[in-house]
Amino acid sequence: MSAQQRLNVLKQHLTPEQERANAVDPVNSMKEERGKASFDIRELTHLLDGGKGASELRERMMLEIERDPLFTMHDIHDISKNELRERTMEKFRSMIHHLQNESVDTFKKRMEVISLIDPGFWTRFGVHYGLFVGALQSNASPGQLSYWFEKGALSLSGMVGCFAMTEIGHGSNVPGLETTATFDEASDQFIIHTPTLTATKWWIGGAAHSATHASVFAQLIVNGKRYGTKVFVVPLRDPKTYNLLPGVNIGDIGKKMGRDGIDNGWIQFTNVRIPRGYMLQKHTKVSRSGEVIEPKLQQLTYGALLQGRVAMVVDSGNVSKKALTIAIRYAAIRRQFANSKANGIETKLLDYPIHQRRLMPLLAQAFAMHFTGSEMSAMYNNMMGRLESAGPNDPDMAEVLEMLKETHATSAGLKAFCTWNCLNTIEQCRQSCGGHGYSAYTGLAGMYNDFAVQCTWEGDNTILALQSGRYLISSYREAVAGKKLSPGVGYLNNLSTLIGKKCNVAKIEDIVTPEVIIEGWQVVCANVVKNAALEFEDCLKDGLDTDDAYEQCSQSRLYAARLHSYGYLFRRFAEGVAKVEGELKSVLMDVCLLYGLYTIEENAGAFLQYEYFTPKEIEYIRAQTNFLCKAVRDQAIPLVDSFNLTDYIINSPLGRHDGNAYVHYFDQVKRQNPQGEHPYFDRLIKPMLEREIDGGDYDDEAAGLESDDSDDETD
Repeated sequence: MSAQQRLNVLKQHLTPEQERANAVDPVNSMKEERGKASFDIRELTHLLDGGKGASELRERMMLEIERDPLFTMHDIHDISKNELRERTMEKFRSMIHHLQNESVDTFKKRMEVISLIDPGFWTRFGVHYGLFVGALQSNASPGQLSYWFEKGALSLSGMVGCFAMTEIGHGSNVPGLETTATFDEASDQFIIHTPTLTATKWWIGGAAHSATHASVFAQLIVNGKRYGTKVFVVPLRDPKTYNLLPGVNIGDIGKKMGRDGIDNGWIQFTNVRIPRGYMLQKHTKVSRSGEVIEPKLQQLTYGALLQGRVAMVVDSGNVSKKALTIAIRYAAIRRQFANSKANGIETKLLDYPIHQRRLMPLLAQAFAMHFTGSEMSAMYNNMMGRLESAGPNDPDMAEVLEMLKETHATSAGLKAFCTWNCLNTIEQCRQSCGGHGYSAYTGLAGMYNDFAVQCTWEGDNTILALQSGRYLISSYREAVAGKKLSPGVGYLNNLSTLIGKKCNVAKIEDIVTPEVIIEGWQVVCANVVKNAALEFEDCLKDGLDTDDAYEQCSQSRLYAARLHSYGYLFRRFAEGVAKVEGELKSVLMDVCLLYGLYTIEENAGAFLQYEYFTPKEIEYIRAQTNFLCKAVRDQAIPLVDSFNLTDYIINSPLGRHDGNAYVHYFDQVKRQNPQGEHPYFDRLIKPMLEREIDGGDYDDEAAGLESDDSDDETD
């Protein structure tokens, strides 16, 4: 007897009430959704993780972290800022064991898992290894790097680092930073100084309580001449006593919107002296006699700084997956309202077309960011490897610099639009959970607060998008001049065929293909980049200098960067899916096409303006978006299951794997908020209730509560 036959026999012995209760049981609802899987969930997990071995390693790490008492999550919503910071530092100390006993790649994977559990700790630890050590690796000469590693930078023995770039009055405008580093030839030292309040280093993670050293970005001054912003290692505290060193003044910037586990602080320097060798001199060098040697290729100085942007593209995809797992699993078990033919059984949220429209495109977007993030990481690693091995006179250097320019501009645009997309995804997921989404225990509110900083740190998103737009204008002008462009903007080499091109398909159904969607994006992007470039050139003709001309066309630059980024995301997604075979390809193609059509619909004005699609074709795209929302909805639970996030990682009763949301939610609320003696009844409520009202005792007759005689007679 088959499972379905056994189920039919069981149903024959159920009363209508029992059958209804069985149908609406959340656990049964979740099992029903998983029964719809048209693909091997485990196979998709392996694809997303990069192989079976990577999935097994990730699962082992998740289990280890879950069993670590330092990473307990049950009270995370109810502890104070100081308690959270102390616990975060305990985790910091415990992580040294893994750092010393795992390969760099394995440790990075561990930290990627931790970023989903505790983004505050991930940042606090990452400030030292990602930013402080990263600054050393990017800017120190080989000898200096060996020196600081021997001092304990890599092992956390004797030093904890922070990254002192941002200033209260300048943010991350590196060229505009005010902190000075003046060379004193007589003593062979640099004097680090904060000349104004606006030069105060601000938002410096780890500064308030943790750091002994800082990589300080300051204006290099030698013999009265400024040479721009360079990087210096400045000791802050005595590592044995933790007392501040002379001339160093540090404070705590206080409570933030999120990530309170990070001890962000401010730093001011008053004529702090450091040895000349503490200036990191991989690129710019200052000799004992005060001679300054600048690098031939200034672009080399910022190559490694792109790592943070690439990481945020990856993180945007990962955090979106977590938020969507919560919202989609809840939508699969939450029932609301019943139609007249439903026998009293309420409808799943996930079965409402409007709910599908709300979440399925965001699920598709998360997959797009995943595939793009993986490609960007590989592109970055390849570029940095070639950059490190190629010398200034290497014949391949021109090609490497083109890769650097593309990676710089593309990562800027993707960092902006992916972090914006992720923040919107979290908020949409929160709202889609109704009133429960507002509870801290369901995870989404805290997730929003923790992620919001990604839209402004390491460059405000609007400014980064404008950088990407500036690169697009520059690339357009190079393409017009006949230069062959790098692949990311290679479509601009085909301006003559793209400008004015219309969708040309044999039948309207052929629109729903990756090839047509990619071509459509290329046509639209070519047009908007051309318009931005022409506007820029008109500004130059009006007599503006280059920087002012770029500022005048900032709206066009931002728009071009937006459309280019969305087109880039789709192309990377489509290219990734094209490499997949079997059942996975079918379901991923539906997800990919949904993302493509949804983003076209969201930007329909551009496709209509440049006449690639007709109004009739846009209407067809809208209808097909609805159709694909339904198709992806049927696989939604298997798709989020493929993200392979444990209940511990999800940390939300609404996103539980078993679907038993209400039981877990109620238990957590009771556990975290035990009922005891009323905390302020005697002091506040009792005196209020027992007070005498002005005018005497309470009067029933005056309040209109006396019985009416006529009513008595009627009775």
